[in-house]
Amino acid sequence: MARKLRLQFEGAIYHVINRGNYRRDVFESAGAAMAFEQCLFEACEQAGWRLYAYAIMRNHFHLAVETPRANLVEGMHWLQSTFATRFNRFRNERGHLFQSRYKAILVEPGPHLARVVNYIHLNPQRAGIVPVDLLAQFRWSSFRRFLRGDRPLFLECATWLRELGFDDSPAGWRGYGDHLRWLAADTEEQRRQAFEHLSKGWAIGDEGWRASLAQDLARKLQPRSLHEPDTSELRQARWNAMLDRLLAKAGRTRAEMAEAAKSESWKVALALQLKRTTMAPNAWIAQTMAMGTPGSLSVYLSAARKELRN
Repeated sequence: MARKLRLQFEGAIYHVINRGNYRRDVFESAGAAMAFEQCLFEACEQAGWRLYAYAIMRNHFHLAVETPRANLVEGMHWLQSTFATRFNRFRNERGHLFQSRYKAILVEPGPHLARVVNYIHLNPQRAGIVPVDLLAQFRWSSFRRFLRGDRPLFLECATWLRELGFDDSPAGWRGYGDHLRWLAADTEEQRRQAFEHLSKGWAIGDEGWRASLAQDLARKLQPRSLHEPDTSELRQARWNAMLDRLLAKAGRTRAEMAEAAKSESWKVALALQLKRTTMAPNAWIAQTMAMGTPGSLSVYLSAARKELRN
């Protein structure tokens, strides 16, 4: 099976998730959770990460982390392998602790990062481990660390806390606690903030940010990488960028493209060039270029190719 693409750049922010192998309760004991927390803190120090939130559950963990040095892969390898070695040595066991490669979803700074932090801090309550009023007592979470004040320097809150309208003070944390209680009780607000999608996909952010990021990454990635799982938006960004270049070269606009007839000769010529320069499927080209069905597009392209041969 193809390995999932890892997207790394300086200053990238991620929502990182992984589960125990076979959904095993890796962190069922306080000792295991404490050992993972210690490994996480060591990884942050060594890799220079900024840790915005974390929650260590029974069989999985969540992190919101920024990588100023574009070293997520290196840091996660050290974190998971070091914890596995220590865990197995203590238990006198062998084998993989985690079920697969971790998920690493890019996060847009600002309100979207704040949403992810809220999601992580509410994870113990949403999983039914503790009621929201006892959330501050859940031991293996950054929320408790923030409230107690015994936090390492790399555990940061200023940006996302300010985004929610609070400051890093006792009063601010009381306000944030009230905010979490309100959010936990309002399932409609959770749906509005797309809680169910914060552990899926490749990026969390506004449509414009995602499109800009996708186009930038698409230009930098090797073509073979663009066929990895979870990168459909990156592939589409590459196709869109090529279409825009072809339109500009032809002196046309997307508005003209949308208004022109499905089989307009210049549109067919552009579609043919797009097929030659990208791996965009007929379904995508037909929809994007307003050329009818994939079958219709195939007919137009076949006729154009035949004309070129004659």
